Amino acid sequence: MTEIQTDPTTGGRVPVVAVVGRPNVGKSTLVNRIIGRREAVVQDVPGVTRDRVSYDAHWNGRAFTVVDTGGWDPDARGLAEQIKIQAEIAVTVADAVVFVVDATIGITDTDEGVVRVLRKAGKPVVLAANKVDDQRAEAEAASLWSLGLGEPFPVSALHGRGSGEMLDAILAALPAAPETDFDPPGGPRRVAIVGKPNVGKSSLLNRLAKEERAVVDDAAGTTVDPVDELIELGGRTWRFIDTAGVRKRVKEASGHEYYASLRTNAAIERAEVCVMVVDASQPLTEQDQRIITAVAETGRALLVAYNKWDLVDEERRYYLEREIERDLVRVPWALRVNITARTGWHIDRLVPALDKSLEGWETRISTGQLNAFLGRLVAEHPHPVRSGKQAKIMFATQASTSPPTFVLFTSGPLEASYVRFVERRLREEFGFVGTPVHIEVKPREKRDKRRR
Repeated sequence: MTEIQTDPTTGGRVPVVAVVGRPNVGKSTLVNRIIGRREAVVQDVPGVTRDRVSYDAHWNGRAFTVVDTGGWDPDARGLAEQIKIQAEIAVTVADAVVFVVDATIGITDTDEGVVRVLRKAGKPVVLAANKVDDQRAEAEAASLWSLGLGEPFPVSALHGRGSGEMLDAILAALPAAPETDFDPPGGPRRVAIVGKPNVGKSSLLNRLAKEERAVVDDAAGTTVDPVDELIELGGRTWRFIDTAGVRKRVKEASGHEYYASLRTNAAIERAEVCVMVVDASQPLTEQDQRIITAVAETGRALLVAYNKWDLVDEERRYYLEREIERDLVRVPWALRVNITARTGWHIDRLVPALDKSLEGWETRISTGQLNAFLGRLVAEHPHPVRSGKQAKIMFATQASTSPPTFVLFTSGPLEASYVRFVERRLREEFGFVGTPVHIEVKPREKRDKRRR
């Protein structure tokens, strides 16, 4: 199962390396050598590995995921064809591929068939000439240049010979670690305070900062530029960003409002979690809805703060509950807190809610758990049959966190209602409180298209 880690140094998605090759060339032995421990099952019989199995690996301070695959025969049939499909999916998911060839045997027709498929995939390939245990075998490995995949790296997966040079080549083939302009790991969490004009965003910032950090006035639109403030809350430092009230769509705004909207949108993208401040004494407006949608589509965690609660009477509370069910139907996962920024009432509830939202935003589900859950779900609630065909989820992986993003590899397109059903059940099973969840469906191409 392909599990994609989070790089502790960058917080970004960890790259994936697929190890492929025909049966019995030593792929699993090489995987054990790469990860530095004996986890992949190794046996001197072809076809022991059938599924894709992923392992966490580190080399020279870089984290990556290694995917061990079954023996790949492009012309296989029956069970071997299923193994081939698994290997093809592994290559599709991977950022780079290690193609393992038995240097003692040389190039076979099967190897050349795999090379043709790898060229079509367009992924960087590191050619590992395995079972090179001495100088003589190393000279024989030079013949693998004829595959046209670049320099063959002579290695002995069993004894470790040449594995360091191969690992260096793997890191060179992977995409560069993403640079970030954000605070380094362990730095203050970034919270954007957003909402339409005059709902109390600056009052909330001042209450949290315990000083008049932002200008507050009854006139709407007082704040124009985003205001950053480092604030101590719950024994930790947070970076709060007070933003301008989004009054109109960017394309409809003019003058300073236009630039204020652009800066507010940039602040949302720079944040990790957004506190959407709404006036609890008034019904949600189109502006409120638009901002909430923008936060969700940007992929940020969301906390809805109903401000001015001291102005809410019993009758208003009755209607408010029904408005929440109706108006927040697109973000039922968002946590809600009732506060009064002017007096500080229930401000202490913000930190626990922020923590829960960020926890959901950064939640990662192991690939084993994910596929076991989806297996049960599909067995109990299969996709509807349409035109005599029934799409199936063959494999799933969590491609990234922040927000949680899943890729479903399927036998055909999934209906939007079924994708929403899968998301709902994912939330019931694993939580994901306070965060959007993105699901990407990748239907398998028809065989005749793949051949072309």
